[in-house]
Amino acid sequence: MTDTDTLDAPARPAADMPDGQALAALIAGKLCHDFISPAGAISSGLDLLKDPSAQDMRDDAMGLIEASAAKMVALVAFARVAFGAATTSETFSGGELGGIVDALTGGGRASLVWKVPDQTWSKAQSRALVNLAYLTMAALPSGGIATVSSRVEDGMVVFEGLAEGTRARLKPEAIAGLAGQPLTEGLQGQWIQPYWLWLTAHDAGGNLTVQAEEGRVILTVTIPA
Repeated sequence: MTDTDTLDAPARPAADMPDGQALAALIAGKLCHDFISPAGAISSGLDLLKDPSAQDMRDDAMGLIEASAAKMVALVAFARVAFGAATTSETFSGGELGGIVDALTGGGRASLVWKVPDQTWSKAQSRALVNLAYLTMAALPSGGIATVSSRVEDGMVVFEGLAEGTRARLKPEAIAGLAGQPLTEGLQGQWIQPYWLWLTAHDAGGNLTVQAEEGRVILTVTIPA
């Protein structure tokens, strides 16, 4: 994208987009990639606890296990809303969704400012919101402020993610996914979640737009109220 660009996603996916089975495989692959790091760290911590020669590292091992377990719980909580429908709740509160995103992204270089009312949101709205929030944070690899907000316009809910930072940017794979375009080159793991957000918005009867300029990225999802 150039210094100032607005990206309007197409209304329909291209004919060579992944079918249901391929889409499920891509999402499963992303989840496995996300889970493997904290799971491996927990395993390493347990190995240290069992090693008689490493008892002086017991406190470090426990700290590693605790931090990795918290990360795993945050990933699972996020994934249940962002990618799945296998939850007992039909709706989610704004505060609950903000907590899910903050638990996953907190401690990084970017700071999250959550300006979403603590009201109930449907599964489709919740899925769009947490994915948008996560991708807004991801647009700030060197730090900055990610502001996530909502408003109602003409019977539609508008979710906006504003990323502001010195190196705010979107990767080429993310740009393709957010536009509902197939991935021609690059990493599928960097493409699938942006595409999933696009698909979530359009399947719900809404749309997704992206604006990017130097130090600023805005993701906007419009979805039925």
